[in-house]
Amino acid sequence: MPRKDPRNASRYWLEPRLPGLSLLRADFTTHEFAPHYHDALLVAVTEDGGSEVAAAGVPDEVHRAALLVVGPAEPHSSRMSRSSRWRYRSFYLMASALGDVADGLGVARFPSLRSGVLHRPDLVERFLRLHRALEAGADDLLERELLIGALGHLAAERAATDRPPVLRASDQTVLRRIVAQMRDRHAEHLTLPALAAAAGMTQFQLIGLFRAGTGMTPHAYLTQVRLGSACHHLRRSRPIAEAAAAAGFYDQSALTRHFKRAYGMTPLQYVHAVRA
Repeated sequence: MPRKDPRNASRYWLEPRLPGLSLLRADFTTHEFAPHYHDALLVAVTEDGGSEVAAAGVPDEVHRAALLVVGPAEPHSSRMSRSSRWRYRSFYLMASALGDVADGLGVARFPSLRSGVLHRPDLVERFLRLHRALEAGADDLLERELLIGALGHLAAERAATDRPPVLRASDQTVLRRIVAQMRDRHAEHLTLPALAAAAGMTQFQLIGLFRAGTGMTPHAYLTQVRLGSACHHLRRSRPIAEAAAAAGFYDQSALTRHFKRAYGMTPLQYVHAVRA
């Protein structure tokens, strides 16, 4: 059963249910998410209150009749300003889960979806019902029916059309190479001068390349890579201090600070939620 941490006014439940699919249930009275990304498709539905959000560089608001959709590796942020509460449920679908849904839809691959806020109360209700059914875990047939139905309708509504690339092909190649270097060497002490030299650019040019190609600075992007690595280690029951070091953070307090800013919970709360 999901658990909550009574020491924190913000309550979280994280439940891996199906292969590649995780659920989150949260209740905020105040919080601000710094720009971050997930290696998963994010779909979030609001049950009460709302928040200001920014996805794909576009500011908007989520509320009871709006659905937030954010593609994998798409930077996004949110903050509560006019609302005194934000109670929501969200889905995180990794590539394996999306492949499974694609099979259920009878297509070769699940389409890329345009990130942003979708004002469709009917889809909000579909995903709320799906989240509650997956949380209850009582009826496999119903869960599957709701999963394929909700994702199928979302894909039909939000499938992305081909857009001209933001970067030139040569710049995309450089960016992919530096991102791969970050992922391979994230636990090392990486510096902006060294990364710029590897890219054959000035430091200023590399910052511009990352902003144009990822919507984040090199430091912010590397922090997200390290957070993903820390989550990997924490899910495998590695002590928090060891997970911090293995992911490339200076110490446990640095991991906790970045973890809470990006995910709204501490590494310890994350560990408790995963175990639950």
